[in-house]
Amino acid sequence: MSTASTDPIAAYAAQTQAAAQPKKSANNLGIDEFLTLMTAQLRNQDPFKAMDPTQFLGQLAQFGTVSGIQEMQDAFATLSDSMRSSQVLEGASMVGREVLVQGDEIALGAEGGVRGALDIPSGATAVQINVLDAASQLVRRMTGPSTSGLSDFSWDGMTDRGERAAPGAYTFEAIANVGGQAVSVEPLLASRVASVTLDSTRGIVLNTNDLGEHVLGDVRRVM
Repeated sequence: MSTASTDPIAAYAAQTQAAAQPKKSANNLGIDEFLTLMTAQLRNQDPFKAMDPTQFLGQLAQFGTVSGIQEMQDAFATLSDSMRSSQVLEGASMVGREVLVQGDEIALGAEGGVRGALDIPSGATAVQINVLDAASQLVRRMTGPSTSGLSDFSWDGMTDRGERAAPGAYTFEAIANVGGQAVSVEPLLASRVASVTLDSTRGIVLNTNDLGEHVLGDVRRVM
């Protein structure tokens, strides 16, 4: 009795190694077809050239591996969809909230002021906050908190002359005295989240009114 010239198990493995397709196509074998072909191969094999049991077990293991990869891909796809749904809900809850993120430049409106914070280093004895206009001219000099850790500050929009500063962009710089040395401290500024974008590589991206785009990991505080 003649044996088939093509090994159906090997053919199945070759077809499924590219297992990027989410569904089985008409040219691919499923578990039922695999078992049918395996039974036919055992029945029709040459009794004088019977299949090596090791080869038989190897083909079964190969099938199991390919099937396991497909199942794992399906599981990851389901997990990815679930995480994306969770991100949508998490991002939507941020719209309209104020967030504290790293930044040194913000626009001052015709009314109101600017809120921010400084991450004061340990050992600081004095902190000075300078507000500069678009021409890098000093507009206001303020004394900041010297307690170590995240400490709030605010600018009411007034100049050192007691006048309302003109609307426009202003830059904040902070300098702490630590052990007699002047240490620059990166300001954190507050802005409201206008919208949220789900980025495939960065995740949740917050689009703020005054401080541009920031990923969720940049947020130091939600207010």
